[in-house]
Amino acid sequence: MSYRFESGRIYRMPTHFGPAPGPRQLPPGVVADPKRSPRRLSVAASFLTEAALLERHLPDGFSLSGEPVVTIEFHYMTDIDWLAGRGYTMIHVGWPVRFAGNRDQATGRFLAVVWENLADPIITGRDEIGHPKLYAEIAEPRCWNGVQLCTAGWMGFRFLDLAVSEHRDVAGHETSAPSDGTLMLKYVPRTGAWGETDLRQVTLTPAADPDKTVERHQVGTGTVRFHKATWSDLPTMHHVVNALLELPIIEQRGGSVSQSRGGKSYRDQRVLE
Repeated sequence: MSYRFESGRIYRMPTHFGPAPGPRQLPPGVVADPKRSPRRLSVAASFLTEAALLERHLPDGFSLSGEPVVTIEFHYMTDIDWLAGRGYTMIHVGWPVRFAGNRDQATGRFLAVVWENLADPIITGRDEIGHPKLYAEIAEPRCWNGVQLCTAGWMGFRFLDLAVSEHRDVAGHETSAPSDGTLMLKYVPRTGAWGETDLRQVTLTPAADPDKTVERHQVGTGTVRFHKATWSDLPTMHHVVNALLELPIIEQRGGSVSQSRGGKSYRDQRVLE
């Protein structure tokens, strides 16, 4: 007798072995503590660029909201419940947008690309919540002479450097524009009908994250540098890196270093129409 999918359970390929454990579905008996896990060191830097160039990378229904400021964030995470205490690192690249659909409207950050150094969160994040995730080798965070240094590469080719210097403690968070959350495009091609679409959805991660506690927040001077890649350097993603490299840095807009604990599982992710 063949198997059937259980309502309300999360499946991933291969589906034949039953519902799949992951960040949004833990095995029976495993209890997560979202106020404690994960531990996170976040290092970010922003720069002002040309609006017209950013708009070229926005899907239908999106437009820029406010200044064309690109922010790159390294998140070094440890003590992750759903990985039995292990960790990984992710890099977010995004900028402020407005989405106007047939039914929904939202303002927030457009998540243009995510790099991670572990397959498990890449697979679960792409399939379940629509994050545009790619793989990268991401070095351990390094602080030297008061400068927080972050790098990323692929098979020996370094394509990204980020640094935050002169960081100083600040109380609380800097004020930011109201946001509904993080927006992204979930896309799946149609197998065998190349160029056609099987799934295209705008998804939203709501801004609220009540279980996350920021324990220390610093601001400083941030710098970002992408390195030009040939096809042989990055055979499957040189077009991504080079597109970001081509965004002119008109003005550096600072950086930050923060330490936090806890956070949500993205169970609140939803589709906008």
